[in-house]
Amino acid sequence: MLSRYADGLVFYTLLSIGLRLLVFQRMGLYRRFWRYASIEELGRIAWAVVLSTLLLLCIVLASRLPLVAAFGFPLWNFPRSVVLIDGLLLLLGVGGIRFSVRLATRWQPFARGVQVRRVLVVGAGDAGAMIVREMRQNPSLGLEPVGFIDDDPTKQNVRIHDVPVLGTRSDIPMAAQEYKVSQVIIAMPTATGVTIREIVRICDQTGVRARIMPGLGELLDGRVTLKQVRDVRIEDLLRREPVQTDVEAVAGLLRGKRVLVTGGGGSIGSELCRQIWRSNPAELIILGHGENSIFDIHNELRGEEPGVGDENGHRDGPQLTPIIADIRFGERIRQVFERYRPQVVFHTAAHKHVPLMEMNPVEAVTNNVQGTENVVAAALAVGVERFVMISTDKAVNPTSIMGVSKRSAELVVHRAAKVSGKPYVAVRFGNVLGSRGSVVLTFQRQIAAGGPVTVTHPEMKRFFMTIPEAVQLVLQAAVLGSGGEVFVLDMGQAVRIADLARDLIELSGLRVGEDVEIVYSGMRPGEKLFEELFIPGERYVRTRHAKIFLASNAGLLLPNDLDTKLAALYRGALQADETAILESFRRLVPEFQPVGRSVVGNGRVAPLEREISSNGVALL
Repeated sequence: MLSRYADGLVFYTLLSIGLRLLVFQRMGLYRRFWRYASIEELGRIAWAVVLSTLLLLCIVLASRLPLVAAFGFPLWNFPRSVVLIDGLLLLLGVGGIRFSVRLATRWQPFARGVQVRRVLVVGAGDAGAMIVREMRQNPSLGLEPVGFIDDDPTKQNVRIHDVPVLGTRSDIPMAAQEYKVSQVIIAMPTATGVTIREIVRICDQTGVRARIMPGLGELLDGRVTLKQVRDVRIEDLLRREPVQTDVEAVAGLLRGKRVLVTGGGGSIGSELCRQIWRSNPAELIILGHGENSIFDIHNELRGEEPGVGDENGHRDGPQLTPIIADIRFGERIRQVFERYRPQVVFHTAAHKHVPLMEMNPVEAVTNNVQGTENVVAAALAVGVERFVMISTDKAVNPTSIMGVSKRSAELVVHRAAKVSGKPYVAVRFGNVLGSRGSVVLTFQRQIAAGGPVTVTHPEMKRFFMTIPEAVQLVLQAAVLGSGGEVFVLDMGQAVRIADLARDLIELSGLRVGEDVEIVYSGMRPGEKLFEELFIPGERYVRTRHAKIFLASNAGLLLPNDLDTKLAALYRGALQADETAILESFRRLVPEFQPVGRSVVGNGRVAPLEREISSNGVALL
């Protein structure tokens, strides 16, 4: 019987090999790295086998046609079932061989000399699964995932990438002891700070090192890799639910526009530049007076090493323009605006340190107030379509020179909105984690030096927000603004500074009172125990974004003689008369109540001696 099909079988074999090689080559199966084979590769193999099998089946059926059979075509009586069986066996063989490469790699034993660390992964979601798969594919890393921890009851006792879910967070001590775990990786990008704090506390009590995947704000492309795993930071313990922003609305505001950022080298300014750059503006103009910080963000956004490529940042598509300029020099700012004619401006340039501005009120006036007026005047002169000023919670019922100077700058922006009828707005928020000169960096330096960590008062509280989160909300507020509003960001719960210090000490692997002491140094001039977000008389309503409030009547609180009061303030600064500056601020911002100051001779303003009452209120 076999002799009946002998000629056809030989011909079919040669035809099948040639045709399938051609189809496989055209579909790119020989350009794959099968160590990382996935479902996508399996689908491509199946499609190539099905296509080549259909072509062969068509040839076999065509050979049965009388016209073709008359020429004695070898396949005229070849069984069609052989073609189907051939295709099925080929799919199993090709798929099996290629996936065996991945399996062999996956089960490859750890190389000699590699120290194996057993890892417990907290979070059996997508992020945790991706982390475990990378560990299994790369034995050279020396990381062996022994199990998952997840609070979801539906995931208990299941296996993910053949790694079992061992229990909930309360089972971490048991799992760590039973499996001799040396490291716990928290793979929950959307977890809140409360959850992370609890897991870190359990790991500390268990004596196991905890590391973490960054939050969604840092996972810009959504991809998770082991390279992103890092030590737990203070911002992780303060993490809130991820900010949900209207990305399309923000992109629509900035796409194809000329955007200028003052203070572009600062903490907030540089992050604004990063997020604006991703929205594909026509041109991003980064303005600042510190050449080093402007140089750094300019080169970061170019994606090039210093000295490589066009020194002006020109490229196809969006243009990147660094400008070194000081906002205190109005003529220089006017020249920049006239040359580049920005359409959207984010004004972040300002002095922000409360104690320094208490000692240097002239700088607070010339930079924070007069500098803002220079930028606003230049924006009005060239018809800037949208203007956003970054303010601070210290502008609310200010007790410091820095705070009152920022409240005065808000008034300048309100007046511009009233005159122009355009969306010139201010966005007010509290402290940001990781900014230059922040309390977190100060505490970290003190801990590194062995202490003590100095806290001004045991009951002092502040609002905190991460820089990416603050900038996302600033951009969202820019979309919402229609003119003259003050937007206030929902900062969540205020954080006790003493608790922040304790967290930082413990994250460093030290113990409070044993390794590092916390001492209370007393409040400094201009400081408040609790920051506020709302000014009396402002009417606050929620916007369509849950984390942004709006002071709907902020523009109505403008003093009638604003120009006269500003002129008096500037005269005081020009003459370096601190008494005149203080009195001008009081007239300009009636709610200003300076703390810790008294007027002494020769126009000087000096700190007052004071004590703290039992309820924590400064007594003057």
